[in-house]
Amino acid sequence: MAKAKTPRTPKSDSKQVITMPSATSPEVSKNVSAPSPTPIDLQAQIRQRAYELYVEQGCIAGHETEDWIKAEREILAQLSQQKTA
Repeated sequence: MAKAKTPRTPKSDSKQVITMPSATSPEVSKNVSAPSPTPIDLQAQIRQRAYELYVEQGCIAGHETEDWIKAEREILAQLSQQKTA
């Protein structure tokens, strides 16, 4: 014989609702800065530059690590310059 299901008692709505400040509020507008790239975007930029370096070198295999490191340095240097400017 199947068990009878007991009705669930409704949970109290004790969750606190937090609203986000509007974009025109002073708290938001004073802290606005250029968005930094997400790690995914950063990795995509580095990958693209490493591929460009590979092509510039004549598509010769065997220098993947060096290309990646050089590309990483270039992209991070560009981001650093953008932050200070």
